[in-house]
Amino acid sequence: MPVNSILGVFAKSPLKPLEQHIDKVHECAVLLVPFFDATVAGDWDEAVKIRKQISMLEKEADSLKREIRLTLPGGLFMPVERTDLLELLTQQDKIANKAKDISGRMIGRQLVIPQPVQEAFNAYLKRCLDAVTLAKQAINELDDLLETGFRGREVDLVAKMINELDSIEEDSDDLQIQVRRQLYAVESELNPVDVMFLYKVIEWVGGLADLAERVGSRLELMLARN
Repeated sequence: MPVNSILGVFAKSPLKPLEQHIDKVHECAVLLVPFFDATVAGDWDEAVKIRKQISMLEKEADSLKREIRLTLPGGLFMPVERTDLLELLTQQDKIANKAKDISGRMIGRQLVIPQPVQEAFNAYLKRCLDAVTLAKQAINELDDLLETGFRGREVDLVAKMINELDSIEEDSDDLQIQVRRQLYAVESELNPVDVMFLYKVIEWVGGLADLAERVGSRLELMLARN
């Protein structure tokens, strides 16, 4: 989106560009589901194709982030602190970066989640992505929060979402323990270097939920100041 278009959006709502950014980030992250399906199926052509889509969406999110930073208004006319919005933007952007890193690592070594671990891993991945989806929903309430002057039902709704984000993040931690335990049970049968990278991928997938929870924490802090 050109800078003058971003300025036009800011003229209508100072918060709408952050919503556009989280939508792009979410679109990027959820592609990890078909990406991992392709790796398990051994369809590396499809995996590479989806990886390119992830990379393209990450670049688009990055471009939006830079334009928002350049054009975000400041001063008395902003309903929230500019620094709070920029920190929120940074945390959102890290989710797209993490999705790109995960897909890149899998492609780089043609890693495959071992068959005995796949069911637990899929549940873990989807739960971490639940956190990203919920963070997107919370950020998409910003316009309505602005309209209500950060008061009333909208604040309660967002507060409930933030609490749920904490709960999902705890679930993902529990699921990560299960996945790591199952990988440990079969790791002696695998290439030791691949095992090391698989543990890193598992950690990075958990990072998606951690980052989504941080988005919620920044939003909670922003609401507390209004």
